[in-house]
Amino acid sequence: MTNSKPRTLDRIDLTILDILQKNGRISNNTLAQHVNLSASPCLERVKRLEQEGYIERYGAFLNASKLKCGMTAFIQVTLDRTTADIFNKFRAQVIEIKEVAECHMVVGGFDYLLKLRFENMDAYRVLLGNIVELPGVSQTHTYVVMEHVKRHSGIPIFDDQMQ
Repeated sequence: MTNSKPRTLDRIDLTILDILQKNGRISNNTLAQHVNLSASPCLERVKRLEQEGYIERYGAFLNASKLKCGMTAFIQVTLDRTTADIFNKFRAQVIEIKEVAECHMVVGGFDYLLKLRFENMDAYRVLLGNIVELPGVSQTHTYVVMEHVKRHSGIPIFDDQMQ
């Protein structure tokens, strides 16, 4: 649960955040050594960062190819009308499609940008068929990823993020 008035972040907080997003399994003792604190104050800071909502969750990055999701595509989705009802219906159904890794409502020449993870082009065809049948979809454009140049980079941490 987040507090309404977060404390000011300092260099140690930012360093903790940077280290944890790169290695969420680091032990508190090792983390404390990296930020030049003893274990107790370090753990206290981490707990506060969690409580204040700076740390939302911990997880693992999985090997997509080994899990039969080695292909990635982005789909631009344009709706036939932009009403709250259609947005809500689209949103409710798109979140149920497991292969949709991310869905973003955007401003610009289309309404949503979807990131898909799937096994092969046959799976993509079925998936696209499901997406074009979602409420309000009038047009899609697909971009299949050939190479992942940069991913899983986390949130950039800068000194000017200190409050």
